[in-house]
Amino acid sequence: MVSQYGFKFAIHLVTNHFGKIVAKVCETLFRKGPLSLGEIIRCTELTPEQVKNSLLVLVQHNCVQAYVPADQFRGEDGSMATVEYLALFDNIIHRLRFPKFLEIAKHQFDDECEKVLDGLLRDGRLTLKQMIERAVQGKENPGAIEAVVRESFHKLLKARYIERCPAPEPVISTLIKAESAPRKRGSKMAKKFEAPETIEQRVLEAAVPGEAIRFAVTAYTLGNADREAKSDDSSMVNVGDNSGGIANEGSILWRANFEEFIRHLRHKLLVENERKRLDDGAATILSAILDVTKTVEKKVKIEKSVPLSLDSIFTEVTKTEHGRTMTIDRVRASLVQLGCPQRNFDDSYSIDLKSIVEMARNEEVESIVLKRFGSDAYRIFRLLSKSNCFLETDKIAESALVDKKETPRLLYKLWKDNYLYMEKLVVTAAKQSRFMLWKVNKPLLWEYVLDEMYHAALNLSLRLAFEQEKDEDLLHVPADKLVPADKSSEANALQKRYRRLRDVLFLMGSSLMKLDDALMLFHDF
Repeated sequence: MVSQYGFKFAIHLVTNHFGKIVAKVCETLFRKGPLSLGEIIRCTELTPEQVKNSLLVLVQHNCVQAYVPADQFRGEDGSMATVEYLALFDNIIHRLRFPKFLEIAKHQFDDECEKVLDGLLRDGRLTLKQMIERAVQGKENPGAIEAVVRESFHKLLKARYIERCPAPEPVISTLIKAESAPRKRGSKMAKKFEAPETIEQRVLEAAVPGEAIRFAVTAYTLGNADREAKSDDSSMVNVGDNSGGIANEGSILWRANFEEFIRHLRHKLLVENERKRLDDGAATILSAILDVTKTVEKKVKIEKSVPLSLDSIFTEVTKTEHGRTMTIDRVRASLVQLGCPQRNFDDSYSIDLKSIVEMARNEEVESIVLKRFGSDAYRIFRLLSKSNCFLETDKIAESALVDKKETPRLLYKLWKDNYLYMEKLVVTAAKQSRFMLWKVNKPLLWEYVLDEMYHAALNLSLRLAFEQEKDEDLLHVPADKLVPADKSSEANALQKRYRRLRDVLFLMGSSLMKLDDALMLFHDF
């Protein structure tokens, strides 16, 4: 469930990028949920043409996904099925991370790959033909440029940083799936409770093509009889046959694969966190494991790494520059440091990634408490966070080494600002006694902190927009006037204003990027 300020921040991003009319359509979808075209027109009170154009823009930039509810689908008899539109919160927030995505492509490949990816991020969806036309426009030697674009395209596709666009209007069931068979009461094999899938998850799952099609350059569709005889992937894809490649270049739409970029950033956080907590050796081993298993990860937020044998891990580690000097005993010792004891039945190792993310979240919240409430409150909060149970006020004062008169005030302040959970316990014996018990409820606290971060990101973005609008005239001043030859007071004043604006935009922009790192930690990782 997305928080209040999360929606406000997403709408602010849409307003900045596409204007107020498109933002009004997006806001309606956020507040009302999936709607048909007619319902959007009635709710927004915009003209049909404005709503249609807004939806086209949002779909083009992967901010909205259209789908057909199964109960309203009428088959292929020529009748029109009702199409509903769903706003994609995550894809809208990812627009804030485009500079990070471009930096990943540039660092991992080269400037040419960055340019191809930049075109996809700017325009949302492009065919390969459009990417080539965009690159060769107004330049000499178009043949050489086309070859470079094709090579860069294939590099990004092989790394799964770009993918085929999803199905335009998939048919999905809006009903919650029931269990196939009831379990016996008290069964030891009872499954762990899992929250039911949301409509957004089901729509995205239905729209995304199969793995082989999703990252294939050429494809063709076989008849129904052939589909029944073959599997979906083998019947739909033919990577080796380029006979239809030229035709497909102008018809197959491609887009940036946000999921793969977020996976890359998550892996980077996991590795750097373990490097800081342990050492370079443990970080090298974790990085090697994540690199070799990333293609088989079914989702970004996996709780444990894919199991690998010790020999497989050692082989991958020795391929890295820092891992060539490691012995197998050193690798085994680092695996123990990483908290993954050997699994007895198949001799494989799996690292608990969820615990690493939780430690990073705890550190982030503790730093917030330290800055906002001081060192005494920090020690109290850290004690409760690590104990993960209710503690009484006097016990907290004694364990955290905080004055007993000061402890209740700090606890109450933390509780009032939603950082602690409190319960009152009344004990009736010879004399009635009342105790105050305190605890850190991490899931609720993380949701609250995330909402506060969205609020901070919104305020920072609004201030950034205000500063740009206030001194907009400076952004269009020629460079020679900003470095004047004379030393007049007017020229010096202009130069001071420009330097101030440059420093303010740099400081706020970098602060927003750092804040986004924390947003990803609590929402995407």
